[in-house]
Amino acid sequence: MSKRHKSPRHPKYDIGLILSSFTLLLLGLVIVASASINIAQTQLGEPLYYFWRQLAYASIGIILAIIIIFIPVQIWQRLSVSLLLLGMSLLILVLIPGIGYEVNGSMRWIRLGFIHFQPSEPMKLFMILYLADYLTRRHEEVRETLSGFLKPIMIVCLITCLLLLEPDYGAIVVLFATVLGMLFLAGVPMRQFLLWIIIVALALGVLIMLAPYRVQRLTTFMNPWADPFNSGFQLTQALIAIGRGELFGVGLGNSVQSVAYLPEPHTDFLFAILAEELGLVGVVIVISLFGFIVLRAFAIAIYSEQKGLDYASHLTSGIGLMIGLQASINLGVNMGLLPTKGLTLPLMSYGGSSMIITLIMLVLILRADYEVKMGDRE
Repeated sequence: MSKRHKSPRHPKYDIGLILSSFTLLLLGLVIVASASINIAQTQLGEPLYYFWRQLAYASIGIILAIIIIFIPVQIWQRLSVSLLLLGMSLLILVLIPGIGYEVNGSMRWIRLGFIHFQPSEPMKLFMILYLADYLTRRHEEVRETLSGFLKPIMIVCLITCLLLLEPDYGAIVVLFATVLGMLFLAGVPMRQFLLWIIIVALALGVLIMLAPYRVQRLTTFMNPWADPFNSGFQLTQALIAIGRGELFGVGLGNSVQSVAYLPEPHTDFLFAILAEELGLVGVVIVISLFGFIVLRAFAIAIYSEQKGLDYASHLTSGIGLMIGLQASINLGVNMGLLPTKGLTLPLMSYGGSSMIITLIMLVLILRADYEVKMGDRE
């Protein structure tokens, strides 16, 4: 009898990355419900209003992720320039009255049915897709010439100008830091890298000094207790919430700060409520899960580079940088280590655009890892 020929099995997707992402997603849904239940009941008469909307955003993101996971990474490389132009067009559209609408003094959103779409969120992903392609095509130019370094910097400066008009300073910080990080990992000479770090720091310093409210934010960050009932109110209440959590927290739904003190606790300061309700144990779990996701992204990037898949390598390292930076900044703001930036905690804070784009980013990492494993089996 002849032996049957067995076709090689398809590789499995990274279970650890999937489980850690879904754990953060589910935990975020629980904390959003707990943190927003009082404000939703008071303002809208529906205690689970924000929970149901966040669940809808997560469902849309998961459906898109299931579709995108079957799209080869090469397709994204071919579309990278077109997507960058699309992102810049959206940043222009949001500034047009009647298309974009203003919330708390910022013109950042476009209404798409029940979804409030924030163009700066997909712009972060589109910039990573484009820069990964640029670094793949021009890797020698980037490492050896100043022009190779300046070209992507000029593009991100143009995007920064559009974001300044909204304004969205949190997106600017994360975008610039991610681009500089990707260029550094691609082998840009240390002298050029440090020079631009200094230039960006000076530019941010000038932007802060030009507006009194930004100066106030900075001084409040330095000493929130100097004016705990006015400019320092939000940060002091966040710190009180974190302190109340102690080791094991006060329990889900038992937060005092989300009920009576901390404004909009389900958005930028969700982490403070999580720390209050789940304590140090919950904090360590969340930080560990984010750390695992970022490390897996970099591990996949290194493995992709070893296999000659340069675009996948730059893409996954860029996404790892983006998620890691945004999570770190949000945690730093909540703990009083950084000035307020208006950035959500990926996968957890309330916000449809952030949720959907983060899920798409994560599935792109999964697809890149899958293709590397496929190459090993051929």
